This record gives sequence, C-alpha cells and structure tokens, in this order.
Amino acid sequence: MVDSKHPSLSFFKSLVCVSALTLSFVANLAQAQTAANFPNKTIKIVVPFGAGGIADLTARTVGAKMAEFLGQAVVIENKPGAGGIAAGELVAKSEPDGSTLLLMSNGTAVSASLFKSLPFDTVKDFAPVSTLGFFDIALVTKADSPFKTLADLLSFAKANPGKLNVGTINIGSTQNLAAELFKSTASINVQIVPFNGTPAVITALRGGQIDAAVEILGPVKTQIDAKAIHALAVMGLKRAPSMPNVPTAKESGVTNMNAASWNALAVSAKTPKDIVAKLNVAVTAALVSADVKQKLDSLGVEAVASRPEVLGELLNAEIKRWGEVITRANIPKQ
Repeated sequence: MVDSKHPSLSFFKSLVCVSALTLSFVANLAQAQTAANFPNKTIKIVVPFGAGGIADLTARTVGAKMAEFLGQAVVIENKPGAGGIAAGELVAKSEPDGSTLLLMSNGTAVSASLFKSLPFDTVKDFAPVSTLGFFDIALVTKADSPFKTLADLLSFAKANPGKLNVGTINIGSTQNLAAELFKSTASINVQIVPFNGTPAVITALRGGQIDAAVEILGPVKTQIDAKAIHALAVMGLKRAPSMPNVPTAKESGVTNMNAASWNALAVSAKTPKDIVAKLNVAVTAALVSADVKQKLDSLGVEAVASRPEVLGELLNAEIKRWGEVITRANIPKQ
C-alpha cells in the first residue's frame, strides 16, 4: 500500500527492499561462482602444533591424498601456540573460500573452557568438514613396576590415598585432563604431576620419579613394544587395534571411563556449503585409500571420516565434557 501522506518514504522503503534483495542475489551469485570454481588455488591446512607430531603427520598424510582428488596442491602451515588460539584465529578470519582449513583436535574443545576469552567462537566461527581419525590414550608404568595390571594400581591407590603420582604433559592438555577424568571416574586420590613434554614424562617414569603416566599411545608405542614401559590400559571404549592385548580401562573396572583423542578439519563459518561438501568428499576419499589408512595406522590413528554435522555434534559434546572435567579439577581459566 502506498503511503499517501509520505509517498517519498514509501518509495524509499521500496528502494531499500529492492536494494537488499539485489545485494543478497549478488552475494549468493558470488558464492555460487566461488563454489563452482573451487578449488582454484593452493589449499592450506593450519596445524596448531609443531612439525613431526601425530596431528602434523596426520594432516600431511591426508592433505597429500586430498590434493590428488582436488587437483590442487595442499600445504601444511604449522602454527603452534597455547591452546591452538593463533591457528584458530587465522582460520576463523580467513577468506571463506575453502582454501584455508583448521586442524581441529581435543585441544580445540578444551580451549573453549580453559581460556577466559578467545578471539573466535569455537562453535559459531567454524564450519565443520570431517573428522580425520581417532587415537588412543594409554595409562603406562615402567617395565619393572609392581603394578602389572590396572587393578593392581587401583587397589594400591585406594589403600594409599594421595601416595600415587601420575605424570602427564602440561596442565590443560588432553593427556592431563584425561588423567583428571580417570582420577574422578575411578574415585581415587592420586597426585597428577605435569611436565613440559612427553620425553620428560617418560624419563621421570623410567627413573621412578612417578608411578604411572597418561600419554597418547602413538608416541610411546615404540617403547611399549621394546618393553621399556608397560601399558596397563587404554582409556577409550574399545581396545587399540595396534595393541589388541591391552585392555580398556572400562574392562579393568573403571566402568564409565572414556577418553580418546581425535583430529578433524574445519573452515571459516561463512564458507559456502557446496565448498564444504567438496572438501568433505575429498577427505572421505583420502581416508578410505589403502595407503592413507596404512600410514595412519602406523601412527596409531584409526582413520574415520564423518559428515560435517557429525563433527559438529562431536565438537559440542567434547566442549561440554572437558569443560566439566576442568571445573571438577579446579583448573583456573587462563
């Protein structure tokens, strides 16, 4: 209806409406063209860890195979830093054209609760692409430890509250929080001792400064195979494919224990869905390739692709779970 009292105002409103529709159409057309041309430049996976670790090697393995399917080079940019903040900010603020991906992990979920503030919203500022793989966390002792089984360790811990020392890497890490989760789930009073890195943890374990350690299985598997250290249990819901004789914590009496680590890929939230879908297809194709599965298996990683929405559900669930662990452990926000 025309406003007879203010015809110019009615015209202005109509003009604004048409302009908004035009802008929306142009934006949608631009997105469609971007998606149709994707990929038209080198793709970068930003890894919030240094070179040589499981996350880095996983990204390089999957990225190389993705490049074959996409017909574009895929490069890795290592951007380590506390909580993966620098890497996350870079991707969250990148051009939403699918050319910059973030290697997500448990650490991404942990940071959402561990830090007072972040330069991005962990859920809203990223579009999930796919999981890459899951890998086990193990509870280990030195080879000549009196604790031959997890039941032995639990029995001692319950009979001697506060006397058992369990080593992990730094406070707030996946390993450290897995140890806190183990402590609360098993209802035991143990001292969790943080170290600067895995080598320091293993040195302290083998030297008898700590009684046990919680560590990602891959980096310590060689020492387990060499019988330098002994795996009491893995902390996930099922046994590690690479070590089928090692029971789960759940099988050993810690009924509700479930802690496994994971890696995934995400892009900036405004990335067109068609591009996300293309990336998802490339990741899935890479992960079902025999050579990629074999390489990841050698790293102790079980290759698992997912739909984007499944990764979104995983991320939300992990943020909630690790947030509760941080609260129970009274870990101060950084």
